[in-house]
Amino acid sequence: MTLFRLLISVLVVVSSVAVAQAKTVWVDDQLYLPVRAGAGTQFRIIENAVPSGTPLELLETNDSGYSRVRTPKGTEGWVSSQYLSDTPIAADRLRQANRELEQARTELTQVKEQLSEVTQERNALESSESSLSNRSEELQSELQRIKSIAADSINLERRNRELREENQKIRNDLEVLTAENERLEASKESDFMLLGAGLVLGGVLLALIIPMLKPTRKTDNWA
Repeated sequence: MTLFRLLISVLVVVSSVAVAQAKTVWVDDQLYLPVRAGAGTQFRIIENAVPSGTPLELLETNDSGYSRVRTPKGTEGWVSSQYLSDTPIAADRLRQANRELEQARTELTQVKEQLSEVTQERNALESSESSLSNRSEELQSELQRIKSIAADSINLERRNRELREENQKIRNDLEVLTAENERLEASKESDFMLLGAGLVLGGVLLALIIPMLKPTRKTDNWA
């Protein structure tokens, strides 16, 4: 019973070591690697023609140049270690590089499109800024014009008020002159009437005085 337990412990340790050492390796370039039941060509093939680039789980390696592996199908067997590589084959690396290159190109195209969109947005913003600047200048000019018109309106209103005041003053002066003219006209008519009366009275007086001034005609002796 003690020997049996010892064998079980050894198997568990060996299994643990094998699991701890497990890693992924790849079948080397341009090969179709047979998987055998044991570590040697004398053992039967349990999975035939594993193609190049196939990832295998490495379970164990011995000094005979063979490694125990697990295939993607789940088969556990032995293959020649010289045909295993710690890195993927060149063809797979090339395909991966091509995929990465294609992805990089796609990302570059997307970045270029984004750059083009950003450039268009920037140009649109610059155009909008220029339009806003022009509009601002137009509004400034319009504001100055409105201020000028407002100032002219204020000046015009002041001038209009002054003219109304002058007009009222002229009207007052005109009324004064009209009244003075009427007074003068009335005075002139009165003078004319007095003069006419004086002339009439003088004519009457002359008519009375002139006959008195003529000499008396003597009686003609030859009558």
